[in-house]
Parts: sequence; C-alpha cells; structure tokens
Amino acid sequence: MRLRRTATALLVTLSTALALLSGAPPADAASPGPDFPVASTTAPDGRVLFTDQAGRVVEPRGFDVDKYDETTEADLRAIADRGFTLIRVAVSWDRLEPARDHYDAAELGNLRRLLDWADRDGLLAVIDFHQDVYGPAFGGGTDGIPPWATRDDGLPFVPDPTNWFNGYFEPSVQAAFRHLYDDPDLRQRQSEFYTRIARELRGHRSLLGYDLFNEPFGPVTGDPTDPAALAASSAALEQGRLALMYQRLIAAVRSVDRRSWLFVEPTVLVGEGVPTSLPGFADPRPGAPRLGYAPHFYDTAVEDGADWNPGDGFIQAYTAAITAYPRRHGMPLLVGEWGPPNPATPGNRELVRRQVAAMAGFAAAWTMWYWCRGDGGYCALDPAGKPAPGDAPVFGPYAVALAGLPTVERWSADSYTAAFTSTGGWTELAAPPGARLTVSGGAAEQVRAGDGRIRVRVARGARVTLTVRTG
Repeated sequence: MRLRRTATALLVTLSTALALLSGAPPADAASPGPDFPVASTTAPDGRVLFTDQAGRVVEPRGFDVDKYDETTEADLRAIADRGFTLIRVAVSWDRLEPARDHYDAAELGNLRRLLDWADRDGLLAVIDFHQDVYGPAFGGGTDGIPPWATRDDGLPFVPDPTNWFNGYFEPSVQAAFRHLYDDPDLRQRQSEFYTRIARELRGHRSLLGYDLFNEPFGPVTGDPTDPAALAASSAALEQGRLALMYQRLIAAVRSVDRRSWLFVEPTVLVGEGVPTSLPGFADPRPGAPRLGYAPHFYDTAVEDGADWNPGDGFIQAYTAAITAYPRRHGMPLLVGEWGPPNPATPGNRELVRRQVAAMAGFAAAWTMWYWCRGDGGYCALDPAGKPAPGDAPVFGPYAVALAGLPTVERWSADSYTAAFTSTGGWTELAAPPGARLTVSGGAAEQVRAGDGRIRVRVARGARVTLTVRTG
C-alpha cells in the first residue's frame, strides 16, 4: 500500500504509520542494503561519491569487524538491523598462507562464510589486507606478513610496552619493509597471495572491494622523532616504493576480478595534517576506473590516551590534508578506520560528534573501528549491546541511497538532512522506528518496508529537502 502527499511538505511519524505502511516496497524500490556502486560522480561540494546502476548516490556506512573468525552471523545481522550497510574485514596474509604455498582451508572457509552472511544481510564488505608493525615476527600477533616472508637482516627488535607504534622505527622492522618493497621474489609472492584471495572471494554480492594495504609504512631516513624527517620519508615512500607496490597489487587483483573497487591508503601521517604524496593510478579494468582512497581518521594524542582537545585544530588539519588528492584523481574517499578508544570522556564525546559532522563534507563512505561490546577499547557498543556512551552520533539516521546529487548533507546524533534535485527514483533512508521524516519542496510518495528503512520517491526534477529526525 502507498501513501501519496501532493502538498509541498510531508511529515510522517513512522511509529504511528506502521500499520498502514507495513506492506512490501514497490517492485522498483530499493532492496535491503545499498545496490553495488558501479561508478562515481562529483557532488557540487567537490566530493566524489559512489553511484549505482540507476544513477542513485550510494553512501555506505558501518564498522570494522576486526578478526573475521571472531565475527558471528549475529554480529552482521545486528549491524544490518541498526541500519548500517558496510563492513570492513581485516584479513592477514600470515593466517591465510601460514607456510609458503600452503593456504589454510579452514581460514579461507571462515572468510567465505562471513561474506555469505553479508550477502544475506544486504551488507557491502571491504576486505582489508591488514598489518600492524609488519607482522607476527615482531610481536604483532597474526596481523600481517608471515614470518616466512620476513627478512630482518639480523637487526635488533626491542618492543616498547608503552607504545606499540614505536615498533615501526626498530631497525629490524625497517629492514623487513625494505625487503618487501624491493626483493623481486617477495614482490611476486605478495602479488600471488592477492590474486589467490581475489579469486576465492569473487562472485559475492557483498564484495565492494579491497583496501590494498593497511597503514603502510617503510624505511625512515633520519631521526624518526623529527617531524620534517618523518614527512620527507613518508613522501619518498608514497612516491616510490609504495606507489610501485600499489601498481603491482592493482594488477594482481585485476587479473581475476574486474568488478571490485580497489582502495589505496596513504601513510598515517595524514592524521598529522600531512597531505599524501601518492601519485594517481591507472585501473586496467575495462570501462570507468573503480579506484578509491582510504585514509584513517585518528588523532595521535587521543590514540596515546589523552582526552581530545577541541582547540588543537585536528579536524581542520586532517580535512585539509585528505581533500585534494581524491578530488584531483576522481576517487571516492572511504574512511576505513576512525574513532577514539574511549568516547565517554568529554573531549572524546565531542570528537565523535565532530568527526561524524566533518565526514559529511568529504567522505563517500566510512567504517568505524570497531564493532564489539565492552567498556571502552574502541567498542562501539556497551556490554548490553547499546551504543557506547558518546557514540550516539554514529548511530544516527543517514541516506543509504539518494535519487539525486546532494547539494547539502548534514549529520548529527539525531538527524540527517539532504537537499537535492530528484532524478525520479527511490531514495532510501536508514532510520530507527519512531523516526520522523519531513519532505519539503515537492510532491512525495513514502513507503515503510518494516526493515528500519524509509523509502521516498519524489517527482523527477523537483528540488527537495529531506530531513529525518529521531530526537
């Protein structure tokens, strides 16, 4: 059943309209979850946004799910039930190929099963080729490059129990990265690994694509405590060794998968306001390129345990650092990781609010680190499964798909607003029961499908503003 309003404004309180609007959506309305993004387009504010086959703007939002074999079917169902549409799945070369030429069948099966669940739940998934301090040879658990592909030149490694990130500056870790970038046999092995994983996972409806290398790092010339030396080393890495790695890995995935999006990451110095020096990349797939940019959005002081200082300029410096590159190269920007370890403190609560608001101005998609229950420790949920204190803005309403190019978009803890000229298709909004929808500027037809979505269709050519409020 459909309800039509021909006035210039429509206000529907979903909790009271549920009985009238509980039928299935019309055949041409969006199915649960976003359609697969097939292309990109540039919004008036300069953002490069995903678009689906019907030309709608698709804006995935969701969470990192960390270790795929610790994520359950119930976790993915809960993410989808909350209105989210995207997961980022950390995988490790060490766990999938623990011995040279030996792939772990159980690990591959776990990964395929997780994507099967995502297929059923209407989620999109980005596979994150993850590493922390290179790999387990340096105390990184099983996150990263396997010991058999680790060459440290016999140099020392002394872990810093107060700051795990300092491990990147150890001589042995520096050597391991240098060999990974430079040694022909390791280059070949890494490319073969990426090709194998892409072959295993292709064909999943949920597979949005691949984040090609998590938080890349490499040899540092000079004093790593000197910001200028660190920035110069980062630029040299991005212009040289890392750029060549990305070219190889793009070719490796494309040899078996022409559908997926491939995302390149800059070094973590973007969090310090240092723009990337990565070059543009060519996509060998036929048709329009499907390449994206995937920086992380962390404040270093907060990562080190401080409460965020709203006067430190972090949001402004970060936004300035990450904006130009994806717009210059026509790449959608996916914020693959963001969020403070403890959002309950006053400064960090404000940080979450401002990050959500800021991403409305530059991001095509985002995944928060990460989906788990607990007290602090980055968990997005409290022990009872409710949004963690301070994380309410993350769970606010947003557009899964917009039938028009947004000229205005705003997010907050309890509202979402978009202004656009309608293309005549269905706009799909994620919002909890009880949300209120206002449509102004044109005739509208609104449908409730009973799955945490509002679907609204506006006449083609109408300039409208949609607002969803939950507060």
